[in-house]
Amino acid sequence: MFPFLLSTLAAEPIDITIWHAYRDTEQAALLSILDQYDESHPEVTISPLYIAPGAFASKLEAAVPRGNGPELFIAAHERVGSWSLSGIVQPMDINTKDLHPITTQALQYEGKLYGAPLTFKCLALFINNDLVATPPKTTQEILELAPSFVERGITPLAYQATDAYYHALWMHGFGGSVFDTDGSSLDSQQNIQSLEFVQSLQEKKIIPEEPTSALISQLFNKGEAAMAINGPWFLGEISDSINYSVHPLPIISATGERAKPYLTVEGVMLSAQSQHPKESTALAKFLISKESATVRAKQGKQSVATKSAYQDPQLASDPIQQAFLAQLDYSVPMPNRPEMSATWEPMARAIRRIARGALTPKAAMITAQQEYDIYTKPPPPPANPMPYMILAGILALAGLGLGTKKFLKHKKDIRKNGFAYLYVAPAALAMLVLTVLPFIIGSLVSLFAHRNGEFTFVGLANFLNIILAQDWAFTSSLSFYFTLLVTIAWTAINLFFHVSIGLALAMLLREPWLKLRGFYRVLLILPWAVPNYITALIWKGMFHRQFGAINALLELIDIEIQIFGFTIVSLHLEPVSWFSQFSTAFAANVVTNTWLGFPFMMVVTLGALQSIPRDLEDAASVDGASGWQRFWHITFPLLKPALLPAVVLGSVWTFNMFNIIYLVSGGEPDSATDILISDAYRWAFDRGNRYGYASAYAVLIFFILYGYSKIGNRIAGQKTL
Repeated sequence: MFPFLLSTLAAEPIDITIWHAYRDTEQAALLSILDQYDESHPEVTISPLYIAPGAFASKLEAAVPRGNGPELFIAAHERVGSWSLSGIVQPMDINTKDLHPITTQALQYEGKLYGAPLTFKCLALFINNDLVATPPKTTQEILELAPSFVERGITPLAYQATDAYYHALWMHGFGGSVFDTDGSSLDSQQNIQSLEFVQSLQEKKIIPEEPTSALISQLFNKGEAAMAINGPWFLGEISDSINYSVHPLPIISATGERAKPYLTVEGVMLSAQSQHPKESTALAKFLISKESATVRAKQGKQSVATKSAYQDPQLASDPIQQAFLAQLDYSVPMPNRPEMSATWEPMARAIRRIARGALTPKAAMITAQQEYDIYTKPPPPPANPMPYMILAGILALAGLGLGTKKFLKHKKDIRKNGFAYLYVAPAALAMLVLTVLPFIIGSLVSLFAHRNGEFTFVGLANFLNIILAQDWAFTSSLSFYFTLLVTIAWTAINLFFHVSIGLALAMLLREPWLKLRGFYRVLLILPWAVPNYITALIWKGMFHRQFGAINALLELIDIEIQIFGFTIVSLHLEPVSWFSQFSTAFAANVVTNTWLGFPFMMVVTLGALQSIPRDLEDAASVDGASGWQRFWHITFPLLKPALLPAVVLGSVWTFNMFNIIYLVSGGEPDSATDILISDAYRWAFDRGNRYGYASAYAVLIFFILYGYSKIGNRIAGQKTL
């Protein structure tokens, strides 16, 4: 019997879980390969699991250090440096002979290979063949072609020029980079020259203004862009009616070097907590084999890193695959060192500064280097946790004692209303899990500094840094106090428009003489019913300088009044670059949020008006009171009990209205229109992953809103907590 049990245990298959973020054809190709491997290896059970791209890294970083998560995972190479330092991934021993060298280089960190390269992605040149007969081989040829397109209202070259990822192709072509042997080199002469080149493209109207991915797709699909710079993801966005081709990027005439975009390599990586490293590595080797790579390239439409796969006749004759393969030799692996995440925002801000003429290329890059140095400065020194633990213990005992005192005081009432407490228990539990615990955890994180996956206890250093403005001057758009003032102004102005417009519309909609009142009510509630991120994106497009509907309407205003041949009034409005200065960017945010916020106040006011007898107003009218007097002395005082709590709630919502700021102005210019909540987000995810610093922001926001709501409740005459 024992040999039988031993043989049964020995035959139990090894379970290998593999995480991926593939969808559609890529996912189908991967699953077919894994099924094939599963069938040919009965000793192994493959368990693929799809993880949404936006949550992939966070789930991985939360699971693996705690001994959970997958055996293998497929991810881009950019985080290899930080993942190796934080114990997420471990080196792999594979034969790289059949892999393109640059793809294996991307997955190396400190001389070790941390994954098997599966696919690569980089930018290339898309040509509208109906507009461009011969693809330009140099930037000089693009400059020579451009005037004929500009005259016809066609954008010669469409790409996201203000995005640091897209700008990198010119940066590398001019010999620049974000790092050198001594560290960051954002302000190098080569980087400055690349910005000067982009500035010249903009001045000659070769590239579109305020470009976004949606705008690039729109221009190319409408035949309004002769050429576009984009990646393989752009293939699925191109209309079937467009006759296009893909080619390597041109040579930069000023340097003689080809434009070199960033290279992103997706590799299959081995978890540092893998229980079956030998079997998992064998599966990774199968995924990069010629057989598997050919399936992924043909069925999944991927640009694969395995060189022998391109011997397949179908791939060898595919012009798109060959174009990206040719560009691969002229690409630069995106640096996988942890500091890379702190370069994106300074670089993007530098590009946007020269795009709107705020700074010269040299001054923009010097400022970018200064910002990067602050983002990556060493964390505060470790603090002694003992005083904080003692204080926390004292507070816990005080809270326990206070709670016990209140319990004993209301013991009879609690017993009497026991069933009522049971009814509210689920809601209280949900509030505890979803609100109280996250707040406590966030508050604790604010006492730590995060660097390369490790948290160091620093006490109140993050709060002191923020409150004392140690990094930024008080007047800097990146300082806490500047952002606080902007947030207060943002909240107050929005609240004024929400209440005034909502109140005015409610007063109008209650009048019996107004026909179709029900229809108008439904129509005016629609802005509130539509998800705010959709509304934000719509208004963002409407405020676009070159193609936005608002500027199109402004250009229609052309008024000139003459008397006896003399011009008395002349009004001709030019397009406004809404996000190039604080006043217009702030106005764009306010207009968008006003559109979203007035329906709530209108609905609250309409409900409150139903409880106000019209007899009071009629009696005042008989006594000779004017319409304003009736409203101010009768209607408005009776509205206050319902309106003031709504004002408090609406102001808290507006204070933390992240979506509008992030999606409409994006904080432009230079984070001047950011509010506290969006600034906290950037500190957590765009400025070197300073989670403790961002959590300190969040705690300060909580206390500001708590104090405000206490004052608001007292004004409203309600009992405070």
